Amino acid sequence: MTHTTDTSAPSADQARQFTAIDAVATSYYETMLHLLPDFATELGIPGHETEYRDHSPAGLEALAEAASETLRRLEDLTPADDVDTVTLDAMRERLGLDLEIHEAGLDHADLNNIACPAQGIRAIFDLMPTDSVQDWSHIAGRMANVPEAIDGYISSLRAGRERGRVAARRQVSIVIEQATTYAQDGGFFDSLGRIMSTDDGELPDWLTQQLRTGADAARAAYRSLAAFLGEELLPSAPEQDAVGKEHYALTSRLFLGSAVDLEETYQWGVEELDRVIAEQEAVAHEIRPGATIAEAMTLLDADPARQLHGTEALQAWMQKLSDTAIDAMAGVHFDIPDVMRRVECRIAPTTEGGIYYTGPSDDFSRPGRMWWSVPEGEDTFTTWKETTTVYHEGVPGHHLQVATAVFQRALLNPWRRNAIWVSGQGEGWALYAERLMQELGFLSDPGDRLGMLDAQRMRAARVVFDIGVHLELEMPERWGTGTWTPEKGYDFLKQNIAISEGQLDFEFARYLGWPGQAPAYKIGQRLWEQIRDEVRVREGEAFDLRAFHTRALNLGSVGLDTLRRALVP
Repeated sequence: MTHTTDTSAPSADQARQFTAIDAVATSYYETMLHLLPDFATELGIPGHETEYRDHSPAGLEALAEAASETLRRLEDLTPADDVDTVTLDAMRERLGLDLEIHEAGLDHADLNNIACPAQGIRAIFDLMPTDSVQDWSHIAGRMANVPEAIDGYISSLRAGRERGRVAARRQVSIVIEQATTYAQDGGFFDSLGRIMSTDDGELPDWLTQQLRTGADAARAAYRSLAAFLGEELLPSAPEQDAVGKEHYALTSRLFLGSAVDLEETYQWGVEELDRVIAEQEAVAHEIRPGATIAEAMTLLDADPARQLHGTEALQAWMQKLSDTAIDAMAGVHFDIPDVMRRVECRIAPTTEGGIYYTGPSDDFSRPGRMWWSVPEGEDTFTTWKETTTVYHEGVPGHHLQVATAVFQRALLNPWRRNAIWVSGQGEGWALYAERLMQELGFLSDPGDRLGMLDAQRMRAARVVFDIGVHLELEMPERWGTGTWTPEKGYDFLKQNIAISEGQLDFEFARYLGWPGQAPAYKIGQRLWEQIRDEVRVREGEAFDLRAFHTRALNLGSVGLDTLRRALVP
């Protein structure tokens, strides 16, 4: 693989030629949109507004066959340039892993508390517009199709059970509760089935009736899912949460795009957690000599200069901090085209808590946006914990990586730009960006630095918990004795993650049911830093950090092994 080509965006008169490998990738992307119509909704692509993917075994097989056929078409193709080389590498890694997961039957046992069809079939409605009669007609049509989607999902879970692939009892029980909630009278689907209005007035009677009928069908479908899970799947569900090394190795590769040594990574996680705690203690002493970490946090929370009152003040603070970061980064530490220098900071319409980023539209008419979901009743906010979060979600974090891929339409085919997201590469970059801001002097305030370290500690603790519990490794002496169990792990998380009990319960179940995902953030950061340091050593005095970032971000989201092969000669 050649690694030295400048992959900055070509000008209009120097647009990169579409290649045979681009054609295969684009064909696969179009097949994905056909087989995964709800994915098209996620991307904002019209034409599939009422449809669902086929969640049945036949649908899973169709996806596997599309991946197999694409890999066959790539076999005899030779890369025409460096972009092709990365595309070929990325497709072989991603699609090949998809096939391994399918052959292992893991896609027939896709059930957990956060990211499986049980939630996804409902959650797609959150992304659907509600501005017009046509929009509401699409919602009615998709609700009417919920029963077919649920039936297909049930048939896949049955097939998985026949192969001995069933999610743990804890996950099945949680999803039963979720499905029961979705199916409640007066619940989510009924809220969509009530009389709604648009800017043009109330909906016509015929559409209101369709919405009510669709809501009835969707609620009934979720009742059938809850019944199936309780009566058929739960009796077959194992008590044990740990998935074991073979299963874990597959899902770890899925989220990282890299086959790491799990035992070595676990030990690194233990050492990294100790190092972050020591760094927190040193910063706590800066805030007040002799203060513990908890005492320093209490002092910061009580500091009026670090408090914001009301969501308008919160939104204004986010926007100012984001704008300041962009102005300071552009042209100095990063190449940021003018069209990417706009990030809108907004208060989210939801009340679930948390901060997240949504990318720009293809033409940048809708900018990248950072959203803060404020829980009901919360009106006072502290800035010290969230300064680093703004950098994580905006610049130089997710906005730079996501918007850069959108901007590179002259360089990257649609599959590279829109259809690949590797958690370790994406979330690892955002954590890398947090540390980078410290290195560049933007977290010189000890309170802001302690906020960054609090986030880093959480991510390091997740590495230790996730690998330790699922592989049933020995606990480190500092945290206990014997092998890890979920119960020991819960106490460990409670000591290392500063969130509410309800949030902790949710996160605890998430880590147990989604093995390999949570550690991908911190492991991804580690691999990003290793790759940067390898390039720095090889290039010596010629190393340019800004140029390294440009080359890396212009690749889009790829697995971390693909990233290394593309950047390290």
